Amino acid sequence: MESPEEAKLQCFLQWLEVNGVQLRGCKIKYSDSCKGFGIFSASSVPDGILLVVPLHLAITAMRVLQDPLCGPACSALRDEGLLDDRLLIILFLTVERLRKNSLWKPYLDMLPNTFTNSLWFSDNELLELRGTPLYRATELQKKNLLALFNEKVKKLADKLLIDDGQLESDVTFSDFLWANSVFWSRAQNIPLPHLYAFPDTQENQDATISSNSGENGRSDSHVSKPQTFEDGTQVAGQQGETVWVEGIVPGIDFCNHDCKALATWEVDGMGSMTGVSCSMYLFSAGQNPFEKETEISISYGNKGNEELLYLYGFVMKNNPDDYLMVNYPVDAIQNVAFSEQKEQLLEAQKAELRCLLPRSLLDHGFFPPSITQGEKDDKCKAAPASSYSWSGHRKSPSYLNTLVFPDDFLTALRTIAMKENELYQVVSLLEELVGPEGKRQPSEAEVRAAVWEVCGDSGGLQLLVDLLNIKLMDLEESSGTEESDVELLKKAQGSEVPEDCKRSDSNGTQPLGRNIWASIVYRLGQKQLTRLFLKEAEHALQLALSEGN
Repeated sequence: MESPEEAKLQCFLQWLEVNGVQLRGCKIKYSDSCKGFGIFSASSVPDGILLVVPLHLAITAMRVLQDPLCGPACSALRDEGLLDDRLLIILFLTVERLRKNSLWKPYLDMLPNTFTNSLWFSDNELLELRGTPLYRATELQKKNLLALFNEKVKKLADKLLIDDGQLESDVTFSDFLWANSVFWSRAQNIPLPHLYAFPDTQENQDATISSNSGENGRSDSHVSKPQTFEDGTQVAGQQGETVWVEGIVPGIDFCNHDCKALATWEVDGMGSMTGVSCSMYLFSAGQNPFEKETEISISYGNKGNEELLYLYGFVMKNNPDDYLMVNYPVDAIQNVAFSEQKEQLLEAQKAELRCLLPRSLLDHGFFPPSITQGEKDDKCKAAPASSYSWSGHRKSPSYLNTLVFPDDFLTALRTIAMKENELYQVVSLLEELVGPEGKRQPSEAEVRAAVWEVCGDSGGLQLLVDLLNIKLMDLEESSGTEESDVELLKKAQGSEVPEDCKRSDSNGTQPLGRNIWASIVYRLGQKQLTRLFLKEAEHALQLALSEGN
């Protein structure tokens, strides 16, 4: 007997076929409980093209505006600036999922009913993220989404469903949260010919989703092309005018992520590669043919675990693209001495009050993982003397080429940490530079150089050390030490764990649960990076003090 999952898949495959999608060297099937459905190799294809999807099937803002149900009301609100393109798509997904006779149903039924991103965490699961930027971001975003739902989405979605013939409708926040997660986990930036992205709405007012009856009597959902582009030559003629449009491409969106992607996608505007004009196609990025039943993955980009967990609901152990966010609180500037003057200096230098520190920066720092101590010393000595100081009074630091922290951020910290006498010296230097009449404003570079000349690095680096110490303290006070997280993951057992999330043993220990396991992996990475960057900052501070900087 066919399972419900298999029945949904067969219905979806028929829907894809009716809408012109070609599975040339792949098939869609269930992957596992973590990934859901995925794309797998099925047969060898000489040109490496595995899947072709006509882009009239893409769910974009223009598709929503052309929809006979959603289009008129959404167009008016969009013109008034009350709906942006992303919200249009999210609203459309919310409504279509609740429509009893939606012709997108075969596709929407294939999507997960719930998600594992942090917006879906229970209160107890969310507590596992305390002390991390993701905890604060999740709380804020949930609050913002709830306000957006109550102020803009619910009333409009209810009206659209009633207009569609549903006698009553009660769209819930969970429905909207589901659509929001579908968009953020599956949408892509698609390069489209300009006239295809923004067709003449008058000419295409009847470009709608229609229903065609198949030979066997079943009702086949078919998404019609915008009429202007039935002839592919028109699309080809607009290839020079490319517009990047966010949208969801059914079929392609079932590719799961891997750092070592086996495939990538391209848009074929003229049909020269696929024979299908204005289509998106998936093609092999390396070996071809694949071994049978190999999962075909793409890369979602160089994303750290914070972004992966927030958008997609998964993490990667030892993620090479992990990063640490460090910031100086904007409100705290009001409490420092001479805050007004320092704010002016920050603006003149275009200094940044926060920075992203990718793990890869550590490869070029004082303690790179694969370099011996002798090589580290040589690296510091080899730093060339430069005109780091515009007046030449302060010696250029030996560690200049080994400092991993962005200068835009260090510039801000130097300025904030500035003492009263240093502030007067900076002002004096700048007045000397522009002359008594002050006929010109000093440049950004000149202000930065003056601050460096007077302050050096030690004040800013001390402030950086303090910020990183506070960050590490917050992380550890909220969820324990780095060692305790390592121990929790060890007890979970297994190489990359999940299997939801192991840990049963003879003592009847309960599994961690996927969300908690992912939270531990993420926060452990944050603690490790904070400790490593703190080590870099402390060493830089020691050097700055010893060199009089």
